[in-house]
Amino acid sequence: MQLHRVLPLVLLVGGCAHAPGVATPTPAAGPYDVVIEGGRVVDGTGSPWYYGDVAIKGDRIARITPAGLLARASAARHLDARGLVVAPGFIDIQAQSGEALLAGDSRVLSMVTQGVTTMILGEGETPAPANEKIVAMYRLTDSALARLFRSFAGPRGFGTWLGAMAQHFGSFIGAGTVRAYAKGQAEGPATPAELDTMRAVVRRAMEDGAFGVASALIYPPGSYASTAELVEEAKAMAPYGGVYITHMRSEGDRLLEAVDEALTIGREGGVPVEIYHLKAAGVKNWPKARLVVAKIDSARAAGQDVATDQYAYTAGANGFSSCIPPGAHADGRLLERLGDAPTRTAIVADMLRPDATWENLCLSATPDGVEVVGFKVDSLKRYEGQRLSQIARAMGKTWPDAIIDLTLAEHDRLGQLLFIASDSNVAMQIRQPWMKFGTDAEGLDPDSMQGQMTHPRAYGNYPRILGRFVREQQLLTLEEAVRKMTGAVAARLSIRDRGLLNEGMYADVVLFDPATIIDRATYEQPNQLSVGVRELLVNGVEVLRDGVHTGAKPGRVVLGPRGPGPGR
Repeated sequence: MQLHRVLPLVLLVGGCAHAPGVATPTPAAGPYDVVIEGGRVVDGTGSPWYYGDVAIKGDRIARITPAGLLARASAARHLDARGLVVAPGFIDIQAQSGEALLAGDSRVLSMVTQGVTTMILGEGETPAPANEKIVAMYRLTDSALARLFRSFAGPRGFGTWLGAMAQHFGSFIGAGTVRAYAKGQAEGPATPAELDTMRAVVRRAMEDGAFGVASALIYPPGSYASTAELVEEAKAMAPYGGVYITHMRSEGDRLLEAVDEALTIGREGGVPVEIYHLKAAGVKNWPKARLVVAKIDSARAAGQDVATDQYAYTAGANGFSSCIPPGAHADGRLLERLGDAPTRTAIVADMLRPDATWENLCLSATPDGVEVVGFKVDSLKRYEGQRLSQIARAMGKTWPDAIIDLTLAEHDRLGQLLFIASDSNVAMQIRQPWMKFGTDAEGLDPDSMQGQMTHPRAYGNYPRILGRFVREQQLLTLEEAVRKMTGAVAARLSIRDRGLLNEGMYADVVLFDPATIIDRATYEQPNQLSVGVRELLVNGVEVLRDGVHTGAKPGRVVLGPRGPGPGR
């Protein structure tokens, strides 16, 4: 998903003086729209930085020279980038800003102030292609929004949705959407006719510009899909160059088995595999992280194309009701089942089973490691940001009963932060050559988040990597960190005209101060913008100037390898 409308990037980095009497090479005279002078150019390939000048004309990078050669070029604006890094805009491979881009003001302020210029959507679900089963899955009560979703119906519904979002992003098609389109929210294997529908949905989405299929296998209805079903979807996208990207079926007790399943889907489906937000969840599972790395290394050594991404935090986040067994969600009847006393008793028993066959992250994190967010009911807002264990004690209930009562009261709209990973594993994983970075977060405006908690990754993921992991802890070089945020993501998704600073590429550019860039968002006070990103350009237009949003929204849709039209 490309966040191509919010990011301005102009870079000038300190240049080298020329000795008196020595002829200076003559660069192209322009005129240019923007010249970024004297910055430390980090081009996204992983190559060593160098001091250079970058000229932009229209929406493209027109010229890159050694520092100083464009100082006198004709340009509408010269940017002094001395002391700053000039890099490609960051490509977020796991963005969650669909609602903000479709129905909000689409500035995604918390993202652009991190340096993000492109957002890739699609984890698990997408609102298109739509039919009445998809409208039901999204539980749309707003008639205007329901009408909008219904406009994404028909054989080319995915493309219609991309068109509605055309200024902002790119996307995978959600495997949960593929399944729900054919089968609704029912459990059980797909029939041959339903599989035919699923394959057709995938093929059409790929033709419309999807990057591939994205599964989220702990959330209904995606969790109801079998390995064989996902293999068939992979086979359908293989001729189009699609990627299978997955929130695996387990990140905890069955982590190694989940990796094996992802590898099987890629191998039998004939497609590359990308694993979302790699982690080992729960203290007892932390030692498995190195086994996963060894498993991926072995698969790659054997010739299988598999890679991963992650965010820079030990806490994850998802819907609060994900700690309720998947079967309780079937057919969209979760609240009905929770309200039935005998059924509720059985559900509580399943929530407490350490040997359950589904992924219960509330057990992995323990109730002390679950922070509950998103309260809308006035009488419950006092619990915002509290741990599940605290809330259960205050309510005088067990933690499963607290989850069920709060889910009923808030109509299944609550979220949670799950403290499940280890700092040492995060540090170990980011150094792997096949690891990339993503946020798994939506773009937010702190002014609209008064009294609401969220995950700090929405505000701080990339500055945290550059400030803490690169500058302070020196876990990565600057060049390698930028590659994992830009060129590596573009290469994985076959985005050939973004992600690098090269002449002729689209002018998505970020200028940041390597000495000051840092995240300010914390778990306790998450709604704080990062600092250090000075300028951000998207398609050659400034989205940030001196760290302040200009109001410009110059983004364009970014399409997959077989997608037609602009931005390809």
